[in-house]
Amino acid sequence: MTIDLLVIHTNRLEECRAFYAGLGLDLVPEKHGTGPDHYAATFADGGVLELYPATRRPETGYLRLGLTAPTRDAEGRTPGRHTLTDPDGRTVVLTVPEPGR
Repeated sequence: MTIDLLVIHTNRLEECRAFYAGLGLDLVPEKHGTGPDHYAATFADGGVLELYPATRRPETGYLRLGLTAPTRDAEGRTPGRHTLTDPDGRTVVLTVPEPGR
């Protein structure tokens, strides 16, 4: 089993987009039919992370994410585990592998 979709609803859409883009995710604007404008990033395995404005649905509460960044997308972070906090207070553990792994 794999995770193929993770949706986060936020009141800080642009701040969250900037945070996750800063981790190396390529977030692109999307809109499905008459739904709200939002952002989506597709992972190497095909899974998708979507950031939606909290409008009809409430803001996503506590959630802990674990992401592994390709070394080239690590934004200058050293190899290892980095515990970060997104603009809504969610914990994001970013693993940066050693170069060549």
